[in-house]
Amino acid sequence: MNLYIKIENGEPINHPAFEDNLLQAFGAIPQDWEPFVRLESPTPSIYQVLDVQESKYQKVNGVWTDVWAVRDMTAEEKATKQQAVKDLWNSVPRPNLVAWTFNEETCRYEPPISYPTDGQDYFWQGTTNTWQIRPHYPTDGKQYKLDIPTATWVLVE
Repeated sequence: MNLYIKIENGEPINHPAFEDNLLQAFGAIPQDWEPFVRLESPTPSIYQVLDVQESKYQKVNGVWTDVWAVRDMTAEEKATKQQAVKDLWNSVPRPNLVAWTFNEETCRYEPPISYPTDGQDYFWQGTTNTWQIRPHYPTDGKQYKLDIPTATWVLVE
């Protein structure tokens, strides 16, 4: 659906309207309405933030559109985000993941060996510090949990 926005003195007024609504209301697109292209809010990268939660309407290459302000985090914001991830990680015992380390570039804890990309389902085995192929879940209708050190399914009783 096409959108239009009302322009007065070179500035957008209110919000865009659907072409169908304008045609229904006025019988034609009024001369003081110009095309508008809606752009969704961008997804900031790991160390960026949206400067504001709403876009501004600006004319870009002859068409009115949403313009979003994304900025890099300050050093303090970056440190706060990293600390929050570390605090969350440390809030739960993770004996199987002691070899994992914090990667500042991705702001995540990562294993010392990358996850295999051969399409199989793996789990991290902390006793060997390797990825192990997840055994097939038993199909007898009972409930099991994966015993990480032995890489076997254990009946939950």
